[in-house]
Amino acid sequence: MNFSPGRWYFDVVRTPGRVLTLLVLVGTAALAGCGSDDGGAAGNGTVTIYSGRTQNLIEPILDRFAEETGITVEARYGDTADLALLIGEEGDQSPADVFLSQSPGAVGYLDQQGLLGTLPDDVLGRVAEGFHAEDGSWVGFSGRKRVLVYNPETVDPAELPDTVLDLVQPEWKGRIGVAPSNASFQDFVSAMRIRLGDDATATWLQGIADNDALTFPNNNAIVAAVGRGEIDVGLVNHYYLYQALAEDPEFPGVNYDFPDDDIGSLVIVTGAAMIENTDSEDEAVELIRFLLEDEAQRYFSDQTFEYPLATGVEPSRVLPRIELSASEDIDLDTLGGDLQSTRAMIHGAGLEG
Repeated sequence: MNFSPGRWYFDVVRTPGRVLTLLVLVGTAALAGCGSDDGGAAGNGTVTIYSGRTQNLIEPILDRFAEETGITVEARYGDTADLALLIGEEGDQSPADVFLSQSPGAVGYLDQQGLLGTLPDDVLGRVAEGFHAEDGSWVGFSGRKRVLVYNPETVDPAELPDTVLDLVQPEWKGRIGVAPSNASFQDFVSAMRIRLGDDATATWLQGIADNDALTFPNNNAIVAAVGRGEIDVGLVNHYYLYQALAEDPEFPGVNYDFPDDDIGSLVIVTGAAMIENTDSEDEAVELIRFLLEDEAQRYFSDQTFEYPLATGVEPSRVLPRIELSASEDIDLDTLGGDLQSTRAMIHGAGLEG
């Protein structure tokens, strides 16, 4: 892997349908709720996490952290945007020590509310510039690329659009799946607002709604619907298809990549942040540092098929070769500034998750 500031270049083997041997972590769910008598790098203590990452994906690595450090982990799971808004409402009284976000928009929102602490340089330095906040308030720990998943049994690859903006064309009427309440879709819309402006974004959203797009609660549901032939294409993050293929190598789905300069190919990172008024700063920093260590980074890539962000960690070989870089014209820090107005714009177009 060659490295230059802000960019990684991954040479990997594309092996659609291959069944992977996933990384096995030693640990049990019980370890998430009780500390070890042996202590750990940050000593015995407790860290309370509000996690927008789903429990089945993030809990194994939290269990491993608890086992290795002796720190008790208490986790609350929910929708990323809803948890960010909850922390905003709780303010200084929030019991959260760490926020794990499905997207940068939610942590950006909390940063603008002044509710995030500053992470140490050694944590921020694990990733390239562009994948952490300039003020040190959050750091990305895995990367996801926006794609169009399609069913090759119902869609001729030659008819796929050159840009995500063309999904409003009449030939796609009733054939598209979107997840309006999903944090990644909301970040995608926020990024579109930054690049194209509010008027163009609102017009595109209305065009998607007028094209009778089917709405789903999450990306998993979209991919499953594509596989069943209920819809022909869906806007999702890249890794959901690979998870489906790991379970069923014959799953009828293919990821289509829009051109790198198209907003449809936006790279979105998961974010980790420490809450400003935490009473467990050492434990909070230790957890975030752990998420960027090699073992955790390999877990995210091998288990969930996301791209690792820590420098020097290779992605799963099942993932295609991509250039993983922060968009030059979209500052990830700014995505959360209008989180509520982005949700209102999606709602105003008549798109409901």
